[in-house]
Amino acid sequence: MTGPVVTGYGPGPDQFLEVSLPAGEGPAPVVVVLHGGFWRARYGVELARPLAADLAARGWAAVAVEYRRVGAGGGWPTTLEDVAAAIDALADAGLLEEDVAARLDLTDVTVVGHSAGGHLAAWAAGRSRLPAGAPGAAPRVAVTAAVSQAGVLDLTAAVAADLGSGAAVEFLGGSPEELPDRYAAADPVRLLPTGVPVLCVHGEADTTVPLDQSERYAAAAAAAGDRVEVTVVPGDHMVVIDVAGEAWRRTLEWLTARRPAALDSTTLGS
Repeated sequence: MTGPVVTGYGPGPDQFLEVSLPAGEGPAPVVVVLHGGFWRARYGVELARPLAADLAARGWAAVAVEYRRVGAGGGWPTTLEDVAAAIDALADAGLLEEDVAARLDLTDVTVVGHSAGGHLAAWAAGRSRLPAGAPGAAPRVAVTAAVSQAGVLDLTAAVAADLGSGAAVEFLGGSPEELPDRYAAADPVRLLPTGVPVLCVHGEADTTVPLDQSERYAAAAAAAGDRVEVTVVPGDHMVVIDVAGEAWRRTLEWLTARRPAALDSTTLGS
């Protein structure tokens, strides 16, 4: 296909997927791309599009997701509900075009997210741990791996450090002390162990979401028996989504190593 196929997974203008398919005809492993922006409406799916296009060119079925954000109908619980609905929509044959649905290998679904999208990616990996009735509980599509690109993975620590000038408090509607149940259902570090392998890629000079966020999550995951790898790269908060940079190259190497069949040597070469 020449461009992404756009499909709505809900009635709102910010509830849609953009599916970019690789060359060929058979089912391809899926990578869902979740953009960041501290869960706020100022930033949108345009941040995810370059990553999705690069993934599709390299053999993955890439799904860039738009979702409701704070300031445009998002926050608790709608942002979490949207991400869950978007991922589960991949199994809805009545929603996706038949030729698109046939290209998605839903036994191999990785979620990649940057910043607040990294939070959402790690949260999506832990959805099976959510109690009945919580936003995103009872997933229909299992996440088999996740990549957090400078993700906000410990919300309580994010509040304490005032990351994004109160972004987590805006997202959930209050502090951890005021709303403990919301934080319990939304905080990736509290959903461990997930049983899902996770790569955390982080710039060593990131002052927007400090490296400590990935390190805290990895330490908690290891204590819980999960497999989390932290890859530290030179640079700041945005370097991890530069498709020409080292961070993305190392992300692609990790994704490629997980694929059931080896890719040819040209996959990472451009």
